[in-house]
Amino acid sequence: MKTDKPLHSRRTILKASAALFAAGIIPPTGSAFAQMLLNRTQDQILGPFYPIMSKPNRTGDLTRVPGGSGRAKGQLLIVKGRVLNPQGKPVAGADVEIWQANSVGRYAHPDDTNPAPLDPNFEGFGAMTTDTDGYYQFKTIKPPPYPITPTRTRPAHIHFDVRGRHDELITQMYFEGDPYHKTDPFLQSAFNPEALIVKLSPPTPEEPDFMVAEFNIVCRG
Repeated sequence: MKTDKPLHSRRTILKASAALFAAGIIPPTGSAFAQMLLNRTQDQILGPFYPIMSKPNRTGDLTRVPGGSGRAKGQLLIVKGRVLNPQGKPVAGADVEIWQANSVGRYAHPDDTNPAPLDPNFEGFGAMTTDTDGYYQFKTIKPPPYPITPTRTRPAHIHFDVRGRHDELITQMYFEGDPYHKTDPFLQSAFNPEALIVKLSPPTPEEPDFMVAEFNIVCRG
């Protein structure tokens, strides 16, 4: 049975003040609001399944396991965005990690007792470094909601750990329309839960099999 208690490690020592911040929207360039500071993206718990025993896939494509021949099961998804500082400037060289459940709600983690099968073509743990404009992008799959007790289900989400030179941000990205948002205590603990929820966009001609989720992240750089 799943629980979402934080791990007692350096990654769980989150700054209490960060809970007061909500994710911001980039102001229009040249507008009267252009000098306003963006709010730091809201912290969320690390969760019990951070893959501390594994090395992240750094190819940018989590739908394929290095050395494997197949592709992960599930709805293919591109997760992309920018890491920005509160002034709206790109944070270059930030390390962005993501980890998540597979298409049937199971993590590739030894403590996950979910009887759902593992996917040999999906490890669900990736990392990359933002470019000079703060951009990151991963190919992955859209995870489903999954039960953590007989009476409670977590909404679909992807975990993020973003580390710049001056800040470490642990958060989660959720998906629009999930019926479990309102009953999830972790999402509802956010000052502005809607800021952590993304809307999926249709595939592009360049990647016709992948839906697209854009998630911009604000940290102190």
